[in-house]
Amino acid sequence: MKVPVVCPYCGVGCRLYIERTPSGYRLEYADDIPGIPNENGRLCPKGNAVLDLLSKDRLRKPLKAKEEGKFVEVSWGEAIKEVAERLREVAKDDPRQLMFFGSAKTFNEPNYLIQKLARMLGTNNIDHCARLCHSSTVAGLKAVFGAGAMTNTYRDIEMADVIMIWGHNYAETHPVGFRYVIKAKERGAKVIVVDPRFTRTAWFSDLFLQPYPGTDIALANGMMHVIIKHGLYDKEFVEKRTLGFSELKRTVEKYTPERVEEITGVPAELIEEAAVTFARAENAVITWAMGLTQSVHGYDNVRAVATLIAITGHIGRPGNGASPMRGQNNVQGACDLGVLPNVFPGYQAVTDPEKRRFFEEFWGAELSGEVGLTTIEATHEAEKGRVKAYYIMGENPVISEANSERAIKALRGLEFLVVQDIFPTETARLADIVLPATSMLENEGSLTNTERRVQWSFKALNPPGEARPDWWIVSEIGKAIGFTGSGARGFNYRSPEEILREINACTPQYRGITPERLKGNLAGIHWPCPSEDHPGTPLLYTERFLTPDGKAHLASVEHREPSERPDGEYPLILTTMRYVGHFHTLTMTGRSELLRKRWREPFLEVHPDDAERFKLKDGEWAVVETRRGRYPARVKVTKAVKRGVVALPWHWGANVLTNDAIDPVSKIPDTKACACRVRPVSEAEARKLLSELREMGVVS
Repeated sequence: MKVPVVCPYCGVGCRLYIERTPSGYRLEYADDIPGIPNENGRLCPKGNAVLDLLSKDRLRKPLKAKEEGKFVEVSWGEAIKEVAERLREVAKDDPRQLMFFGSAKTFNEPNYLIQKLARMLGTNNIDHCARLCHSSTVAGLKAVFGAGAMTNTYRDIEMADVIMIWGHNYAETHPVGFRYVIKAKERGAKVIVVDPRFTRTAWFSDLFLQPYPGTDIALANGMMHVIIKHGLYDKEFVEKRTLGFSELKRTVEKYTPERVEEITGVPAELIEEAAVTFARAENAVITWAMGLTQSVHGYDNVRAVATLIAITGHIGRPGNGASPMRGQNNVQGACDLGVLPNVFPGYQAVTDPEKRRFFEEFWGAELSGEVGLTTIEATHEAEKGRVKAYYIMGENPVISEANSERAIKALRGLEFLVVQDIFPTETARLADIVLPATSMLENEGSLTNTERRVQWSFKALNPPGEARPDWWIVSEIGKAIGFTGSGARGFNYRSPEEILREINACTPQYRGITPERLKGNLAGIHWPCPSEDHPGTPLLYTERFLTPDGKAHLASVEHREPSERPDGEYPLILTTMRYVGHFHTLTMTGRSELLRKRWREPFLEVHPDDAERFKLKDGEWAVVETRRGRYPARVKVTKAVKRGVVALPWHWGANVLTNDAIDPVSKIPDTKACACRVRPVSEAEARKLLSELREMGVVS
């Protein structure tokens, strides 16, 4: 029998089938489900290697540490008892000393439960990986439009006449989703790419704008200057559906293309052409990802781009919209279900007394009205001894967090660390208790992709050893702590369906997205879906925005420098990137033999002029140094990067270099523009440094 599942990798939300055969399991394309993102059945390299999650290197039994990195097996009963007692003990002393980390790589149901557990223990210290990728999108879009989500669908990208791809190597990070761009281009659409690197995506562009990292606001302001100067903005839309245009006009007046060229390095004539092309389009979309968001000014970056969309009227109509692309398959769902320190499920503010009273009654517990810690803030607070216990579900912050050596020191200093995962990760090595979870293929539940499409993924495989579903583990811990009330007031769950029904009852956007509807509709349902007879909402803002006054709030923001600039000691700008065949911290794709062979190691991209200046040779080794650490990599001399900029994939542990300075609003770290220096080294020296970094636990 073929079992339909959702791909466990990026936020596109591809469907596939798993079929059991006499010799094992087989992957089949889901080419018989109309309406899904990969309705032609194709998958990317990661999706095609999904059965490699059956790796022998799986966590099979609960583990208890005897010393760092050395564990003994314990029973589930013993593990759950210890976790419950330790969390309860810290919460009794001061709930603010607890920290919880949810996961965008697991279902909505366990994410709902882990934030519920944190809050019933008295803390809003709950976060997940969106903090490191799209927290600025959530905050920025909410400020301008009223909700922090993609406003349209993939179909609208296909229907667009102009597609602007900003800080997003779409062809490599979301290859199946990029097919919609290709379809649009085949139809005659123009593609504008904004990126510090000439990427695979840029090969498909009609216009390529290559700014220096950290100059996105200046570029957006320059485009709006041109659009307003030439009267190309949508006057009727601006008048009827926006606020703040006069202030915006005054702000961007000084951002002439010539001045913006000095800041960004993008030729003035290209800025003019891109602005005019975008504004004159009948239908247009802007899509973005980490290149725009991972900035100490990420919140304002997103507000600026959203404002560019709004003044041209490219929103609320088919073929138009703001399209942030999520990196993991359930980033959107984890945000929706309240795995954030400032909101309950459905983006209901913890500081709102009325919302808090609702959840206090619903869950039967007194809740905190204090905004909690983000993951980066928790690292800093743990250094000071103010966070004592940390529960991490399905994430690997040792590799994913900026300035990772600092993160390791903070985790080592905790009194108690719980890691729940499917593989023994670099983070699990530091844990006191390790809880073995099932992979998504061995469990079932709902997921929400980047276009707000909620889908049900079915159990296709049997888990190894004593591995258990994430929802079951969190439920058992909740019961062991003492939360045994009936219904939503406890953790007595018997299935993920039961949990989703509870989500339906407290999350307005998911009210009508029941397990019965999802199981009967493999294409899924777009939220908001306020009732069971509602079809879902693929396109947002057709009549009004979700702001209190129903209008888009245009953002007037000034260009500001990144937190670090090149200087005599660190003369280059380091930016990070991803490879098409790898995912996140290599926890999953790093166990695929085929993917490891094809993408064996990271390469440092260096412009030919910089290679000559710093005596770097193609294919030989170099060490990148920042104020936080050192990292060795082979050199790739290429004109894909600008002079003065170097680029490095982060999958293997390059966050030992990156900057954990954070955006004051979204609290996202400034990882895309770090001052660095590069020097050539021998292979022996490079291998020695790699060995030292592995011993420290900061590289994969």
